[in-house]
Parts: sequence; structure tokens; C-alpha cells
Amino acid sequence: MKSYEIRQLIEQREQEWLSPKASKAAESRGRKIAEEPDSVRTCYQRDRDRILHSKAFRRLKHKTQVFIDPQGDHYRTRMTHSLEVAQVARTIGRALRLNEDLIEAIALGHDVGHTPFGHAGEQALDDALCERPESNKPQQFRHYEQSLRVLEFIEPLNLTYETLEGISGHSKGRSDLTSEDSDKMPSHEAAVVRISDRIAYLNHDLDDALRSGMIDEIPTALRSLGSTHGERIGVMVENAILTSLETDSISLSDEMLELLNFMKEWLFEEVYMRYPVVYPDIQKSKHVLRALFHYYCDHPSLEVQGVQGAVDYVAGMTDRFAILDYRRLFIPSVFRGGFEL
Repeated sequence: MKSYEIRQLIEQREQEWLSPKASKAAESRGRKIAEEPDSVRTCYQRDRDRILHSKAFRRLKHKTQVFIDPQGDHYRTRMTHSLEVAQVARTIGRALRLNEDLIEAIALGHDVGHTPFGHAGEQALDDALCERPESNKPQQFRHYEQSLRVLEFIEPLNLTYETLEGISGHSKGRSDLTSEDSDKMPSHEAAVVRISDRIAYLNHDLDDALRSGMIDEIPTALRSLGSTHGERIGVMVENAILTSLETDSISLSDEMLELLNFMKEWLFEEVYMRYPVVYPDIQKSKHVLRALFHYYCDHPSLEVQGVQGAVDYVAGMTDRFAILDYRRLFIPSVFRGGFEL
């Protein structure tokens, strides 16, 4: 067998095994810049591998998920969040006979545009943008838009249209999930990642909040999902699979949607909104990011030019790089000794 026949064999197996609703690699619309097919991997496998090996993905291991600089090694980071989303999504996708390679590529790439310091950093950068007087500045900062910018321009990976479209549609912010959401998605694989993102972050943020002592117990309404982190995810994943098998869309049952949306609102009120009050370091972290952003807007260099350049540079920082850079720029050198991170 010749090497190029391996990819063709995989594509043939996809045609035979995957659901008619699945995205087949052989039917991809391709890339903005045409490339010769890989001899072994399908186009979606290449997308996944390119994201996994990118510098932007590696930096996620030092970017906050929710808890900034927690005292413990088991709290989630943006990287572990992305891996958990990929695991949940692949489990659902395999049961529905969807394309797991496309699912994994979308899941691994969906958060590469996130700032340091989690959503607090995203809010700080968005607020700082509004303060700039330039007329040609970006109007807002949204991490999902930045993820596309990272993968298309900052670290151009020339991904397939299907992967990029899936990444662009993954976020719902604080909005409720609905049974009609999947109808607006570019593919069933993208719809699976959107639901899996919500399942993953609600459950692991709850797990981290319990570990931190910020909350003592879960609401009575959520106890029907199980008594452990694994049990709760398992119930949600099974519900997504069974509900989607019975319909033409990717969704959860009405009862599970109601429970998941309740869980989301409860976490917003008890964790996400309270965290900046209980842990004032959140405000300090936001100050660090705003100061760095304004500095690079006002001090262009060969590396960083203009407001968009400052957005790209600051958003790409890890937590620790942002702190070190702030120290370098704003703390007198005489006070820096003995404080290396």
C-alpha cells in the first residue's frame, strides 16, 4: 500500500461509517490557501494537529480558567478546560457517528484567543478598548473572535473552513442554551462542541469552586445529576446522546436544558459574580492588563504597532508573562530583586 492510500482508506471508512449528517473530510470545502493533501492524515486530522502543536495552544497551560493563581495543582487552566471539552465532545460525537477529528479540532482551538486572567482579563481588555481615542480601533474584544484572529493571522495555520466556522460559533456567553441552537450552527460537529463547552465548564468550575471552599455544597436541584463530578458529566452526556439520536438536531432534553441553565445562572451568581468581591486580586489583575494595553498603544515598537497590535500582544500573554512584563515596565528596578516568579 502506498502512503497516500492510507488517507484515502480513512476517508472511505468515514463515508461508510459516519452518519449522513456528519462532516466527511473528503467533502470539505478546503482551505483559503490550497494545499496538497497529506499522504496519511485527513484535512481535519491536520487541523487538529496544527492547533495542538501551535504556540497559542501551549500558552493556554498558563492562562487562568476562573481561579487566579490558586493554591493547589488541581485547578483548571484554559488548556485543561480545552482538553475536557474535547473529551466530552468526542464521547458525544462518537455515539452519534459524527467526525471526531473535526470535533477535536474545534474543541482544541476554541479558546486560543483568551486573555490572561480568565474572563476578568477579557472584560479588562474590552473596557480598555472603549477608553482609546483612536477612530480606527476595534470596537470590542471577544475571545472567540480573537481565537479566529490567532489561527488565521497571528499564527496562520490555514485551517479548513469547517474548523474555523465551528470555532466562530462556539460561545453563547451567559445566554441560555435552547433546543434551537444547533439549527444555527454550521455543522453537527460544531453544535456538539458548543454543548460540550457548556457541560465541561459548568461542571469543572463547580468542582473548582467546591475545592476552593468558595461554596460548601451544590443546590438541591442539581443533586439529581449525581453526587460526583464524573456522575454529573455522565448524566449530561448520556442525555445529549439520547436526545440527539431521537431528533434531527444536537440538543439536550427540555428537562436537562432547564437544569443546565439553572446551574449556569447559579454559578454566575454564587461564583463568577462573587469571585471579584471575595478575591480582590481580580481587580488587581484587571489593572495589570489595562496598564499593559495602554502602554503598548502609546509606545509602538517593531513588535507592537497600533491598537490592534496591542490587543494581539496583550491577549496572547500568559498570566505570568503579563505579571513579569508589568513589573518590568512599571516597577522601579531597585524593587525587583528577590521577587522573581
